[in-house]
Amino acid sequence: MKKSFFTIFLFLIGMMAFSQKGTVTESLEFKSTKLNYPVKYSIYLPADYNTSQRSYPVVYLLHGYSDNETGWIQFGEANAIADQGVENGDFPPAIIIMPDGKVSWYCNDYKKEDPWQDMFVDEFMPFIEKTYRIRQKKEFRAIAGLSMGGFGALQISMNHPDLFSTCVAMSSGTFTDEEIINYPDERYNMFFGKLFGNDLKGENRITDNWKAHSPLHLIRTVPMEKLKSIRFYIDCGDDDFLYKGNSTLHIEMRDLGIPHEYRVRQGSHSWEYWRTGLYDGLKFIGEKFHR
Repeated sequence: MKKSFFTIFLFLIGMMAFSQKGTVTESLEFKSTKLNYPVKYSIYLPADYNTSQRSYPVVYLLHGYSDNETGWIQFGEANAIADQGVENGDFPPAIIIMPDGKVSWYCNDYKKEDPWQDMFVDEFMPFIEKTYRIRQKKEFRAIAGLSMGGFGALQISMNHPDLFSTCVAMSSGTFTDEEIINYPDERYNMFFGKLFGNDLKGENRITDNWKAHSPLHLIRTVPMEKLKSIRFYIDCGDDDFLYKGNSTLHIEMRDLGIPHEYRVRQGSHSWEYWRTGLYDGLKFIGEKFHR
């Protein structure tokens, strides 16, 4: 009887340990010297973070347009997806950082009044990787995002290829030059005017600052060996309105010989699509982290 009770006790303890979940803290603040406002961020820490002394890989997970640092937790269920993947053994425990990019497209604006990308690379990442137990090497660092965040993940990793081993872009807000040239004036000014120049029309919209952030330009200007050092994963639904830029990026990367994974699944520009895609995206990232 005592033996049976002890066996059951050990089993329950084992089940509790096995089902441990990571912890989430939302809307912390980082004070930047480059921006005139504090940068909020949310963080997911693996289940054993507070009981171990180990350091972890890191994933910077970027939200979409008009969302904020809470979106990937509130709607994307990123913490539950990460927990499930670790439990299944599909990817290793990692720290996930979700910064508030406002509607910056994670770019430096042309007036240099809101240099979000410079803040992220020069201030925010060093702060995060000193504050938390993170492995501070390229091979243990990834960037991912959806929509505006997918665009951000692509252009930040391409502009800083020495920092990231992997980039996962879901439903990326990647536009061809033709799309930008023909964008309705009111919508262009609303979405892009602050970043690349207000009241621009036609080919005048293809500015130097646009080229400095457009993935379709960066794949032709960043040294090829640098781009090939990043593992790219591009995922866009067959009913997504952003299909043209994503498919063009895939074709251009194929023609240039830039290795990448390209996925077209059934779905549109929706959280249902991104929740189902994040699992495979983190699994792809984990292949580099895990070895």
